[in-house]
Amino acid sequence: MDQPRVQNGGSKEDEGSDWGKSLPVPSIQEIVRNDPQAVPERFIQEHKDRPVFLDIAPVSFNVPIIDFSLLAKGDEDETRKLDFACKEWGFFQIINHGVAEEVIHKMKAAMTAFFELSLEEKMKYSQTGNDFQGYGQVYVVSEEQKLDWSDMVFLMTLPPEIRNLKYWPVTIPGFKEDMENYSAEAQEVMEEICSNISVLMGMDRDGLKRFHGKTRQAIRLNYYPPCSKPDLVLGISPHSDSDLLTLLLQNEIPGLQIKHKDEWFPVNPIPNAFVVNIGDVIEVLSNGMYRSVEHRAITNENQARMSIATVLFPYDDLEFGPLESMVDEDHPRMYRKIKYIDYLQYTFGKKMEEGKGNVDILKLVSG
Repeated sequence: MDQPRVQNGGSKEDEGSDWGKSLPVPSIQEIVRNDPQAVPERFIQEHKDRPVFLDIAPVSFNVPIIDFSLLAKGDEDETRKLDFACKEWGFFQIINHGVAEEVIHKMKAAMTAFFELSLEEKMKYSQTGNDFQGYGQVYVVSEEQKLDWSDMVFLMTLPPEIRNLKYWPVTIPGFKEDMENYSAEAQEVMEEICSNISVLMGMDRDGLKRFHGKTRQAIRLNYYPPCSKPDLVLGISPHSDSDLLTLLLQNEIPGLQIKHKDEWFPVNPIPNAFVVNIGDVIEVLSNGMYRSVEHRAITNENQARMSIATVLFPYDDLEFGPLESMVDEDHPRMYRKIKYIDYLQYTFGKKMEEGKGNVDILKLVSG
């Protein structure tokens, strides 16, 4: 029997962005509902890409944990820790971030409520045309490519004028309010991190803000159903993020892995902490000092995993390249300039599993 496909649910008039197109895909949640043992061929990864499950993570592996409350007060130890995390890891976790537990709880509940809707109801919020907002999947560029074992909802959230509320489910009481409260508090956290990174890159706290001007925010709700053969599939294929910064809220189920020194390692959840990672734009702006690191998500056999990714990114017409404060005789320019819309169209037009290769197109070859 053909599986239902997450696809067009609206009219041609509101095509949204010019980022590119993503093909409709089967609903993984529905596949698992119909047959918990099913793993269709199109989801089975090539041998070289399949996850390896470690019984015990290396004791020496610890993604840096930063006390956000101290960082925001200018604590020198936490600032040094942020610098180290951005240089060596590209990832860190933050605690004491000030986002109220109630706000987090309600956002998690809103996400859970969406994925508990019937397929018919979820399909009312499907992606349309060129707009990646809505229920579906991104980075699907051919009918032959391997698919990720996940469903998602992608919504533009800030500033309010970029929202398309036809993708915001009205059948879930309080969804809009919960999303607005969460996105506002997440924005404050990301802006404070950017201010600290700005100082570390040789500018004042508003240096990055002056460069990129007004930013946009989007939130991606990720749902990873259990899989009867988790060693054959990937929840999300390896990739780096084509944004400035990503703030991730995980549930208690592990699944996030990052590539560190050519090995895949887990980033285990800390209750109510955020995982933060540097995006491609920051890597380029920092002239390679800070790293946008490849990461992926794996699945498990018994439990669904959910996460909320909040992304901060510039407007399409921004041209970005290494900041002048990051270029000198000892640190020659490593990347060429590019318009953000051109970079997005390039990255969205490629398969996500091509990993970290996207930012490499911007690297200058010397000699």
